Amino acid sequence: MTKLENPVLMATIGGAQGIRGEVRVKAYTADPTALGDYGHLHSMDGRVFEVLELREMKNMVVVRFRGVNDRNAAEALNGLELYIERDNLSDEELEDDEFFYADLEGLEAFDDQGISYGTVTGVFDFGAGDLLELKGPGKRPVLIPFSEASVLEIDLEAGKLLIDPLAAGLVDNPDDMKGLAPGKPKKKK
Repeated sequence: MTKLENPVLMATIGGAQGIRGEVRVKAYTADPTALGDYGHLHSMDGRVFEVLELREMKNMVVVRFRGVNDRNAAEALNGLELYIERDNLSDEELEDDEFFYADLEGLEAFDDQGISYGTVTGVFDFGAGDLLELKGPGKRPVLIPFSEASVLEIDLEAGKLLIDPLAAGLVDNPDDMKGLAPGKPKKKK
């Protein structure tokens, strides 16, 4: 059993496909058919999965893993998330405007006035574009678009995001930001 130090979610297993132990898998890679190229996949409970065969099917892939040989074994994997170690991903393959979701989590979001809007606690894609979840101390989580208009700059080394709170939907108009001190709510008139 292997415990990952810095896991990156690569895929989620769906239902069984056929009777030979194959499963449908939602891959979170740019090329779903490259899922087997990352080496062994790991579940959070320590199991290791080796991809033996993989084929594309609509918006997912069908995978046969070593040791999963019948439909019952395949059905038992439904919903299981598969990870790899972050060190197995090469930053050299990324373009300047590309990021691994795992690297964005934990970054603190600030506007150009130095006001903090919270820390990135998740990155989601529900089909209409990527969203960043921000959570501040004592605040409810909020979702903002992960777009060039909302997120102006990403500094991984400093652990910060520069955001436009108006474009991100965090304020209704620019006048709402005037006189707002970091961490203090605006006074009601």
